[in-house]
Amino acid sequence: MSAPTLYLVDASLYVFRAWHSMPDEFSDAEGWPTNAVQGFARFLAELLERTRATHVAVAFDEALDDCFRNRLYPAYKANREPAPEALKRQFAHCRALCVALGLDVLSHGHYEADDLIGSAAHAARARGYRAVIVSADKDLSQLLGEGDEQWDYARNQRWGAAGVPARHGVEARQIADYLALTGDSVDNIPGVPGIGAKTAAALLAHFDTLDALLERVDEVPYLRLRGAASTARKLREHREQALLCRQLTTIALDAPLEGVRPHFARTGGDAAALQALCDALRFGPLTRRRLHEAAGLAYGSA
Repeated sequence: MSAPTLYLVDASLYVFRAWHSMPDEFSDAEGWPTNAVQGFARFLAELLERTRATHVAVAFDEALDDCFRNRLYPAYKANREPAPEALKRQFAHCRALCVALGLDVLSHGHYEADDLIGSAAHAARARGYRAVIVSADKDLSQLLGEGDEQWDYARNQRWGAAGVPARHGVEARQIADYLALTGDSVDNIPGVPGIGAKTAAALLAHFDTLDALLERVDEVPYLRLRGAASTARKLREHREQALLCRQLTTIALDAPLEGVRPHFARTGGDAAALQALCDALRFGPLTRRRLHEAAGLAYGSA
């Protein structure tokens, strides 16, 4: 028998995507914009319709400027503008919508959504589940184990651990080391200056891990690698920075998963809460119907 599937949704990605792509013509009963929650609601309804998923958890970023990575490296994600109040309000609505639909919500003040997804996948795998991670985020590919998949929902592309090298040039288990070397401008992670994607992939193909690379750095000048001598010098000069960056790029597998149901099994939706949200957010009849059906609730337009 195939392993049961746990769907783990990277909510922030899809909320931000809706915020930037949906027309700014939707508003709630108080006049605040609702374009992000409108788009997220449509995405969730379609996801639940397509998958008929019985085990789902939706992860949100609550630790926007106070996660454990900021304590290790205060400049982590410091290049990002604070979310405007109109978007923060919509994140709260999106979380409430997930709860009304009977989905487990994952969030924590000191761990990011990636860590919560990683910890949930790790916990579920120990109980015989496979994970389908609904996100396009390359960082999350490091979590893929046997039977797991990552699903870029917008492009309808799915891949397992075996598909990671074709996408990123390294094995799934090497993603954190790879990003520690190259850095990640999106998260303001510096990496090792002067080491780009091709060089990082070549180094990991030869040494397998960052630890082995740093331990055997004296071998690097003898590799058939363009600029091998200068690469070895950069690695020696920035050894501690590389190790710090690896702490930043490694997804935690031990984040607290508080207040969730065993195996993240869906429950029936909360009809009253869903109705109240639909009214407050002024959802149209089609979106209301799809959400009620996705939650297993009867829908009446009255």
